[in-house]
Amino acid sequence: MTRSFFNSLQSEWLKTKRSLATWIVLVGAFFTPVIIIVVRIIYHDTLATSYASPTFWATLWRNAWESIAIFLLPMGSILTTSLIAQLEYKNNTWKQLHTLPLSLATIFFSKLAIIVFMLVQFFVLFNVGIYLAALVPYLVVAGVPYPTAPIPSDLFVRETLLFFLDTLPIVGLQYLLSLHYKNFLVSIGTGVILWIAALGSLKWKFGFAVPYTYPIFNYLKSLPDNKIAAPLVSVHVMAVIYFVVFVGVGFWLFVSKREKG
Repeated sequence: MTRSFFNSLQSEWLKTKRSLATWIVLVGAFFTPVIIIVVRIIYHDTLATSYASPTFWATLWRNAWESIAIFLLPMGSILTTSLIAQLEYKNNTWKQLHTLPLSLATIFFSKLAIIVFMLVQFFVLFNVGIYLAALVPYLVVAGVPYPTAPIPSDLFVRETLLFFLDTLPIVGLQYLLSLHYKNFLVSIGTGVILWIAALGSLKWKFGFAVPYTYPIFNYLKSLPDNKIAAPLVSVHVMAVIYFVVFVGVGFWLFVSKREKG
């Protein structure tokens, strides 16, 4: 990593402190865990039995990921990526940025690295939130034992990594659109349309062709009564391929664009 790239990363990270993207990550990560905590405290009569169940952690994990995988993760990725990429357009600072002694590759990939880092940050905070969703009711409600089942850390790590991979195509395409179009609504609107298309294509045998389906497919696979069409290929491999393609095309469009901001 060159010093100029590291300095660019620092600069891009400082820019996020003044954006709504940071709040989207924080609120999105803790939104579902907080709801689970509140519901469990209000309806605490069955908590003792639930906490003694050998499937406690697996059930908590599945319940926590339902709204995240289907709605909050895709929409949060669409909004956060679009916001970060649009910071220069919003503040009219593209020309100022291009006067710095930074290559186009450094500018492009440092912004992308910050977006990916914020995605990692979301997953870390969300896993912390899941643990707090189990711990807080135990501390607050009298008579609730600490979960007897061991934490399936291998499940948490494996599934988190898969969800991370499955979200990368969303980041890649939204980044491409946000850098290429000045109008913020173009990237947001396209992302929402593709997310709706993803929901509508889950029962289609070629639904895996829509890259926004991958987090949803990954969640629904664990449900015994799901009625989705099983993907004909590995969605995780497809996610990596789509991400590489979107980033490659996005970089080419960024470099070849005549008007640099």
